[in-house]
Amino acid sequence: MPRIIIAGASETSRAQLDRLLTASGFGAFRLCASEGALRRALTECEDGVVILAGGPAGCLPDDLAADFGRAFLFLLIGRPEVLEACESPRVFKLAYPCPGSAVVGAVQMLCQLHDMRLPRRSAGDSALVEEAKRLLMDREGIDEPTAHRRMQLYAMRHNMKMTDYAMQLLQGGPNDG
Repeated sequence: MPRIIIAGASETSRAQLDRLLTASGFGAFRLCASEGALRRALTECEDGVVILAGGPAGCLPDDLAADFGRAFLFLLIGRPEVLEACESPRVFKLAYPCPGSAVVGAVQMLCQLHDMRLPRRSAGDSALVEEAKRLLMDREGIDEPTAHRRMQLYAMRHNMKMTDYAMQLLQGGPNDG
């Protein structure tokens, strides 16, 4: 399941979306109130789904889609004038007010689209990466997203697959993740 980031200027909107998605089996990776926090979360997270509840103040969905549209799918929930101001075809739009079922349905659709566009690891490779992440988490006292990002960055810097790096970690190889 892709990581979901919820962004919006209103704490109430962010909390309501988080509760709705949690009750529907989706967990939010991060809740962001500002454009800076959102951009940091997008940079930290390798890919996923972004739900913009009107969007953080000063943050333009078109700019986000241009900067991060290759890795993320965007859902903009807003009043008609907010939706009309967004011109990017990479941003899915949902008019507010809307029923919770419409939001959940849109998120389900975006998660399915996300999963279809990513290359798949085999079950064995996924298990290997997960085991290496647990090793890093235990050894360095870090959380799962941090362990994942360290492995990802190391693999990218050394032009290798994460699975290959995971194998090295588990065999006692490089540990500068």
